[in-house]
Amino acid sequence: MAAQEPSPPSSLEGNKPGFPKKILANNLEEKHMCNSCLKILRRPLQAQCGHRFCSFCFNKIVSSGPHKCSACIKEDLFEDPTSILKEGGAFPDNAARREVEALAAVCPNEGCTWTGNIKEYEVNHEGKCDFMIILCPSCKELMRTNELERHNERECPERTLNCKYCKEPFHFKNIKAHDEICPKYPMICEGCAKKKIPREKYVDHIKFCSKFRAPCRFHVVGCDMSVSLESLQPQSLELAGHKIHELHQALRELELKLGQLTLGGGAPVQGACAPTLPTLALPALATSFTPLPSAVGAALELQLHSEKTKVAELSRRCQELELKVGTFENIVCVLNREMERSSTTIEAYNRQHRLDQDKVEILNNKVRQLERTVGLRDLSIVEMEGNIREMSAATFDGIFVWKISDFTKKRQDAVAGRAPAMFSPAFFTSKYGYKMCLRIYLNGDGTGRASHLSLFFVVMRGHSDALLKWPFNQKVTLMLLDQNNREHIIDAFRPDISSSSFQRPVSDMNIASGCPLFCPLPKLDTKNSYIRDDTIFIKAIVDLTGL
Repeated sequence: MAAQEPSPPSSLEGNKPGFPKKILANNLEEKHMCNSCLKILRRPLQAQCGHRFCSFCFNKIVSSGPHKCSACIKEDLFEDPTSILKEGGAFPDNAARREVEALAAVCPNEGCTWTGNIKEYEVNHEGKCDFMIILCPSCKELMRTNELERHNERECPERTLNCKYCKEPFHFKNIKAHDEICPKYPMICEGCAKKKIPREKYVDHIKFCSKFRAPCRFHVVGCDMSVSLESLQPQSLELAGHKIHELHQALRELELKLGQLTLGGGAPVQGACAPTLPTLALPALATSFTPLPSAVGAALELQLHSEKTKVAELSRRCQELELKVGTFENIVCVLNREMERSSTTIEAYNRQHRLDQDKVEILNNKVRQLERTVGLRDLSIVEMEGNIREMSAATFDGIFVWKISDFTKKRQDAVAGRAPAMFSPAFFTSKYGYKMCLRIYLNGDGTGRASHLSLFFVVMRGHSDALLKWPFNQKVTLMLLDQNNREHIIDAFRPDISSSSFQRPVSDMNIASGCPLFCPLPKLDTKNSYIRDDTIFIKAIVDLTGL
């Protein structure tokens, strides 16, 4: 008889809560669950009261001082001071850790086909899966890890690009806005068709381009005129006014000259300007003046008529421009009113959007509550199914025969470290007697590792423990049955009552105790009668004397 040898502690630090339940390939047993986070134990610690916690969870509980064990209170087993959780009041449960790390695991991320055990999951796969759902740090969009690089390069609306013209950085979502203001963006002159004119030099170009005629700035609302840019500038109107003033002065000078010539020639000049000249009395004939030739008077009259025509044309153009400016001012007022109405409508839409978001958040909270309820019910169903299986396989006379099928595969799993240990269903000395089970290592454990089949006896916590005598002191016989009923392999021991393995259990089960050198493995590798149809039978007999 020898106590089971503990495995060395893991090198990984216990800085995380338990593993999520959905990574298990099989059903979760209660003994593998943390009593705080209710997840699969990670770096399990066993408190003085016998309950197990993740190292992270236990340290978090006691970080603010001693606390009562909630599991003891829930199970009505509270004892002071044993049930008080405090710093330094728990020890690493290496046996439970090895059991948990050997459990078969699958990746919970959709699309990932990884399988292994929990230890391999933690060391090689947790947090490294290409199918893990993560948030883009820029746009907060959900995606798989293997899609992040492509997303950052091609899809993220918040990704930063450098303008190929001005080399300035900007967000991809602002690319159109940047193109509208980029000083180096290439423009095309609509007058001379010159290409690749930087925006910062475009205005200077069209000022001197003789072929450029810009559409009216209000062409989007229906104006189809094409005008020179200079004709719409306020200084152009001022120049036109100066020109009109100059022409009026020239006209008055011509009228004065014409009046002087008319007085000197003795006859009025016939023409458009004749009525505007003053009528003066002529003095007596002056023989010292030579009459003005009729051709000169006609030329002056034509020049005067031409100047008046120009003045009239400039006045007409000024009136047209003033009319257009008034029209454009009216259009701007209409557009301003439309903008105000649009702003009001957008604000109403925004308010409705916020209300809808609040409703969506409320519904999401309800969905999460329902998911938690369903998860708790699923856990209850799993526990009930486990209890049903346990009760269907239980015996109540202290004799138990354990059939282990698929021996070759399970032996290979043990050699590879995927499932080094197996537990039998529970059995009892009587209906209200001791609860027990067997634990077998098909590739050995402790001193029998890789050389012997190791078989251990485990005392479990039962419903009637308060009525029984402790420590457990019944003789235990363990057997590997010869299926020809000739030579069974038998080992028996009487419990060491000073060992914690046989005291009244304070957790689901005590530390296993038994025979690490139960059966040499070579005896099972050769032709034998212990393995038949890839199946072996283990038998346990508990002496009921004195019960």
